[in-house]
Amino acid sequence: MTQPPVPSERGAEVGRRIGVGLMYGLWRPRVLGGWKVPATGPVIFAVNHSHNIDGPMVMGVAPRPTHFLIKKEAFTGPLDPFLTGIGQLKVDRSIADRAAITQALGVLENGGVLGIFPEGTRGEGDFASLRAGLAYFAVRSGAPIVPIAVLGSSGRGGRLIKGLPPLRSRVDVVFGDPFDAIEGVRSSDTGGGGRRAGGSGRRTRKALDEATARIQKQLTRHLENARRLTGRQATLE
Repeated sequence: MTQPPVPSERGAEVGRRIGVGLMYGLWRPRVLGGWKVPATGPVIFAVNHSHNIDGPMVMGVAPRPTHFLIKKEAFTGPLDPFLTGIGQLKVDRSIADRAAITQALGVLENGGVLGIFPEGTRGEGDFASLRAGLAYFAVRSGAPIVPIAVLGSSGRGGRLIKGLPPLRSRVDVVFGDPFDAIEGVRSSDTGGGGRRAGGSGRRTRKALDEATARIQKQLTRHLENARRLTGRQATLE
């Protein structure tokens, strides 16, 4: 079976430039900690998800082009070739989508940036319920995770378009310190002596569960810090 090609960074860079124009044109993003993103090498962005603009917002303000895993339902009509053309990855959330998994790992193997909404779907955006996908990609690739909190995208809708934040309102995007998902996981569970490179260790259920717990702790801590830093409370975003 022919595997789909790994999306090009050039396409994702086109998407980033489109995002820059749209996000800064429609709203007033305030970016904090963008300098923390490693300048080169594979990176996983772990983004909270409370609104449909969260992904495009991160794409537009991040210092590097990003390939997001996006539910296949978004790839409808003209959006299908557009999202594919700007390097985004279509994933079927109802199955273990091997094509999407292969493409996502290919992005990381090529030293690119993979964007993931670890909660799996849009919700409260508080990282309260994480799926195992983020841990799998982090353990398998050895790529560091950069937590990202998008604050201000949810809450009251705008006057012109109720489903979007008010035009020219401020949206905060806070980048956190990169961290390693497998730090503290015993080498007997990873099979690789705690090594990150290449993801050569065994991805046992126990190792992934421990990595998921560590990731959730780090993401929740980052979100709390981001709210304090921006002066936003969970109910007043």
